[in-house]
Amino acid sequence: MSSQFSRTEYQQLKQQLNEHAYHYYVLDEPQIADAQYDQLYQQLLRIEQQHPDWVTQDSPTQRVADQPLAKFTQIKHAQPMLSLGNVFSAEELTDFVQRISKLLEQAGESSNSLSFSAEPKLDGLAVSIRYEHGHLIQAATRGDGSTGEDITANIKTIQSIPLVLRGDTYPDVLEVRGEVVMPRDGFARYNQWALSHDEKVFANPRNAAAGSLRQLDPKKTAQRPLAFYAYSVGVIEPRHEFELHSEVLAWIKSLGLPVNHLNQVVQGEQGCAKFYQSIGDQRATLNFDIDGVVYKVDKLQYQDILGFVTKAPRWATAHKFPAEEATTVVENIDVQVGRTGSITPVARLQAVNVGGVNVTNATLHNEDEIRRKDVRVGDTVFVRRAGDVIPEVVKVVLAKRPADTQPFMMPDHCPVCDSVLLKLEGEAVLRCPAGLSCDAQLKESIKHFASRKGMDIEGLGDKLVEQLVDSGLVNSPADLYHLSEVKVAGLARMAQKSAQNLLFGIEQSKTTTLARFIYSLGIREVGEATALTLANHLKNLTDIMASDQESLQQLPDIGAVVAARITQYFAVPENQQVIAELLAAGINWPAVTEPSAGALLLVDKVVVLTGKLSVFTRADAKKHLQQLGAKVTSSVSAKTDYVLAGENAGSKLTKAQELNIPVVDEAWLQAMLN
Repeated sequence: MSSQFSRTEYQQLKQQLNEHAYHYYVLDEPQIADAQYDQLYQQLLRIEQQHPDWVTQDSPTQRVADQPLAKFTQIKHAQPMLSLGNVFSAEELTDFVQRISKLLEQAGESSNSLSFSAEPKLDGLAVSIRYEHGHLIQAATRGDGSTGEDITANIKTIQSIPLVLRGDTYPDVLEVRGEVVMPRDGFARYNQWALSHDEKVFANPRNAAAGSLRQLDPKKTAQRPLAFYAYSVGVIEPRHEFELHSEVLAWIKSLGLPVNHLNQVVQGEQGCAKFYQSIGDQRATLNFDIDGVVYKVDKLQYQDILGFVTKAPRWATAHKFPAEEATTVVENIDVQVGRTGSITPVARLQAVNVGGVNVTNATLHNEDEIRRKDVRVGDTVFVRRAGDVIPEVVKVVLAKRPADTQPFMMPDHCPVCDSVLLKLEGEAVLRCPAGLSCDAQLKESIKHFASRKGMDIEGLGDKLVEQLVDSGLVNSPADLYHLSEVKVAGLARMAQKSAQNLLFGIEQSKTTTLARFIYSLGIREVGEATALTLANHLKNLTDIMASDQESLQQLPDIGAVVAARITQYFAVPENQQVIAELLAAGINWPAVTEPSAGALLLVDKVVVLTGKLSVFTRADAKKHLQQLGAKVTSSVSAKTDYVLAGENAGSKLTKAQELNIPVVDEAWLQAMLN
């Protein structure tokens, strides 16, 4: 009987269960049958019921939290979670290895026996897990690389992730980076269960993993068959001395964290190429989705020498698999109405599996694109998932074209509200002019308004927006702030608790920033950066709304077209009315203040951004530069003081080098901010 157990024996039972989990999930060498494990687990539950004061957070019974979260909070990573550069061919792999060899030789190191730690590139969600004194205390998504979402409660539900590290030689602080995936067999089982229970079916394992980790209720995450594989460390305190990256992975595994069994140490370019071929041959039979392989210089001393570019380490790269293609038939072509009224043609396809994803739709972009490719209903077409993600029609197989096909003609009326479509001067896109009177534009506007970069309304997903509009409960963004719990709870798939959570998220969104509010309005051509410029320079909404086109063009990076869009938007009475209703509903923000004189380290300096950034979003980088007093422009000239270059910087970087303009990276900006 459990009453016979002492506290010491209880601790031993917890340790025994954790050790069995390690052998099962990490070593793939179970020591006991599942039924025996279940008996031990039930025994632990009975003891904890009799001695609730004994229960600690590292108990296997404490993986699932009782209460759902109200919303996800943000966590700033102790070290940025940077991404990887890519190679797509044997030639680019050669260039990568030769570039590393040259840099090492310049540093006085021999590259004759260059070894790489090679691993499959898992197609899941990157996360960071922090342990303190051996106990799991925090976990976060990668986010933008600098800041992610707190998913600690959900990470704890993944059985393969230990709540407490093995052994007694772990560091005071250990931050482990890795990938959360949904194995293919678990994905198939879950979708089968979802179908039988009228639940959402996931499109592919990657979406399933991402969606599962973003559940506010950890009990739902616990129902999803997720797995985790560690691939690196972020922070170790106190510092541990290792010579090789592969030694780090072996050490992580010894602490109880899963590491992919396909990882290998390979020699030179030939070893990398052989590993790439081997993993590619196994790809279809693996139990998890991958989109390439990753090579990392194994010797940590070499990693330190090679260092980083702005976005990624020089000592690592991802060798991506080619985009997968398949042929299928275009069953129909229809058009979708976007947030700004743009009319986009979409090919409806006979379902086809492309790279493990069932594809039924592919965008045709615009009328010119349809004409260029001459895509018709009934055509057999090649479909590709560009970058292994976005379905696109590559080309038509003309030899299989039916004799009776006709060229597709764009409609002259909106398919949703029947308004006459317009093509404005200087634009190639047809537009519906009805604005929020068109349900399609209203839905997309509400989605944009509630998005994370906008008002960040937690719990207001796309499906719920469509329900709210279709039911007549929401006819403008302002209506969101007048929803009642009773009416929301009466919608399909909603109940009192979910209605309460939504209304709480809406209430929380009332406190925002002026820049976010401007962005959320969905003014054409006004993205995050332009909204921030308006907020920082004009300081208040009244002055922004009253500004004329000429004065707006005096602001950084606001040209004639954007200035015209802004003035046109605020001149529309209906838009003025919506803004007034939003303010009346209680939306507020702190006053925009001037930066202190001591912070203006870049006053009167002209900075140009180019390439892909990772530590900052482009909008954040621009905001920080402006806060430091810089003028951020879009083109390089003799008047430019600095070019802040990210990955794949092109002609702007070349021109800066020709003009001997200092080229800096995100680390430089971070140093300025510090």
